[in-house]
Amino acid sequence: MVLKSSFILFCIFSFGGISCIAQHSKEQTMFQTSQPWCPTLDNRGDVAIIYGINGNPTDKTRAVPFTQRVHSWRDRGYTTHFMTGIAWGEYQDYFTGKWDGVPHMDEGQVRQEGDTIWHGHQVPYIVPTENYLTYIKEAHIKKVIDAGIDAIYMEEPEFWARGGYSEAFKREWKKYYGFDWQPQHESPNNTYLSNKLKYQLYYHALKEVFTYAKEYGRSKGMNVRCYVPTHSLLNYSQWMIVSPEASLASLDCVDGYIAQVWTGTSREPNFYNGIQKERVFETAFVEYGSMESMTAPTGRKMTFLTDPIEDQPRDWSDYKKNYEATFTAQLLYPRIANYEIMPWPERIYEGWYRASANSDERIRIPRHYSTQMQIMINALNHMPVSDNQVSGNKGIGALMSNSLMFQRFPKHAGYSDPYLSNFLGQVLPFLKRGVPVSTVHIENVEYPETWKGLKILLMSYSNMKPMSPDAHKIISQWVYQGGTLVYSGRDNDPFQSVQEWWNTGNQSYQNPSAHLFEMMGMAAFPQTGEYKYGKGTVFILRNDPKEYVLSAGSDEELVKTVSTLYQKKTKESLYFKNSFVLERGMYKIIAVLDESVTNEPYIAKGKYIDLFDPQLPVLETKEVSPGTQALLIDIDQVDKKKKSQVLASSCRIYDEKSTAHTYSFTGKAPVNTSGMIRILLPARPKSCTVTNNDGRLQSTTEWKWDASSKTCLLSCENHPDGIAVSIEW
Repeated sequence: MVLKSSFILFCIFSFGGISCIAQHSKEQTMFQTSQPWCPTLDNRGDVAIIYGINGNPTDKTRAVPFTQRVHSWRDRGYTTHFMTGIAWGEYQDYFTGKWDGVPHMDEGQVRQEGDTIWHGHQVPYIVPTENYLTYIKEAHIKKVIDAGIDAIYMEEPEFWARGGYSEAFKREWKKYYGFDWQPQHESPNNTYLSNKLKYQLYYHALKEVFTYAKEYGRSKGMNVRCYVPTHSLLNYSQWMIVSPEASLASLDCVDGYIAQVWTGTSREPNFYNGIQKERVFETAFVEYGSMESMTAPTGRKMTFLTDPIEDQPRDWSDYKKNYEATFTAQLLYPRIANYEIMPWPERIYEGWYRASANSDERIRIPRHYSTQMQIMINALNHMPVSDNQVSGNKGIGALMSNSLMFQRFPKHAGYSDPYLSNFLGQVLPFLKRGVPVSTVHIENVEYPETWKGLKILLMSYSNMKPMSPDAHKIISQWVYQGGTLVYSGRDNDPFQSVQEWWNTGNQSYQNPSAHLFEMMGMAAFPQTGEYKYGKGTVFILRNDPKEYVLSAGSDEELVKTVSTLYQKKTKESLYFKNSFVLERGMYKIIAVLDESVTNEPYIAKGKYIDLFDPQLPVLETKEVSPGTQALLIDIDQVDKKKKSQVLASSCRIYDEKSTAHTYSFTGKAPVNTSGMIRILLPARPKSCTVTNNDGRLQSTTEWKWDASSKTCLLSCENHPDGIAVSIEW
């Protein structure tokens, strides 16, 4: 478990002076912070993403100058990147008029009631006007590039669906549509047009800012990389926020994304089998999947985020349970091995939260949880990409579109989609039966990689609409060549008749699906049943997908239909189970579902180290109950088993050295945290010592030998300056 990083020495000109910086080339793990380095925050990810020229709007203290924060992390060996918001940030100099002499508070997003939507004090959610984009480029992007930073993250391009009433938005409407603004609450058509414009505004904003960043970087001999940290399309649709999402992946100026998925997004309730409740693991699995499928066909880099806590104040046991759920969900995507290990380490290590659900006592992170969290994070530092696949039948995907965000708010008569059930109603009936349903973005259908391995496409226009007719040509070709399309929908919602391509110009279809069906030689409104097109099959179900989940047992027709079609297509039966299992190198990831086909636990037998237990026990049997997850090291799958090596630890391992009878290394982690290290050795140690950076031996060090696994468990006290471990046998 050794850190293998090369270093690049280069000189930079910055607005804080000239400095020579040694930078890590490895960028597998990262975190974002608005604070300077301090001993409590030294979590040992590869990259420290420094937040904001002026800090974070939620900071309770005045920000330390940007260059000082950058150098504080670089001096500790971190690569430094930069992040700020595109829709909000510490931009009071713009809003108050300090930047250009003109106040811009009128550019905030405004609700129907006339009040501005605020992110913080004097920090509105913004309508991204051209003047605002000029400010972002000149006052922020230029400065960070001048500071030598070559990776820029513009996070959360968010326009609230309930916004759309400001004078700035009305001006943008007139520019984009060519006619006067129309209030979105007055009709479904106005709602659709309003949200489509919000989507377009932030698509344009990021294209402008990132294009500038790359061009300015090139002028200074730099290759500036540009990333978008964003919630999933599923979550933005649930939370009634509009964002450009999948469309950005096709822009040359966008190098990738951070999937901002965490407890706060994944605990959004949903319906299944007539029951509304939080289903954190299942929602996280779909969220991460939608982010992976958004970028995989385009070759853009994807980084998965998890958060050991969340924005809302809760108790530590709640945080721990849901962190395990989201953490497991991300690991079930074996082609992704880049991770944001935490946002805001300052609130994780230094925040005060309830000791338990029934307690008013507020405490800092308990030792047992910080130890477990750091063990999990260090596993991410070495998590391999794998060609293995999660257990379960493959090849079933559900179609989604950016327009999922367009119909959520405001509400209109004749349309209801509780908790996005018209999308999740196609997914949960299979996910809950242990079938790892994927997502397919209609924006990506032009890429051949999108269709790789897909056998059955689940589709509905009940809560989204195609923004272009081009996708229908590609979908129909896929069916003609042998694909199977299952279309669910009554096609009678009021958004079917919004002003769009299928009913304007030379087109006069009552709904967009009629255009697709006509291309496949079908009637404009085919009845329930099976239809052939070329080598492929279309099956129509005249139910909106929400009907499959809003009442108990209502998904049986969908499940039976897809099972039959899957059997015909693959000559395999859909195998229903209550678990997902994946092996990635020496790691075994297990998730067991509740509300599934059985209430039996999943039992793993072998020789394992339990990474969700801060004591790192060696187990021969691990029982995982429904509704829980597990992350294990399979000792039998360890590479180079005869080599002395750290298998799991709550500190990051550096400077490993081995001889015939000795093994030594340095461990680094935040101060006030416990070191738990499980070490594979050829024989029982004679001695095991831990020395602090000042040369003093740690007197409280303990170690235990497990003969069955040939591992030594070492417990000690962590320190960011490093602890020196020396073992002799």
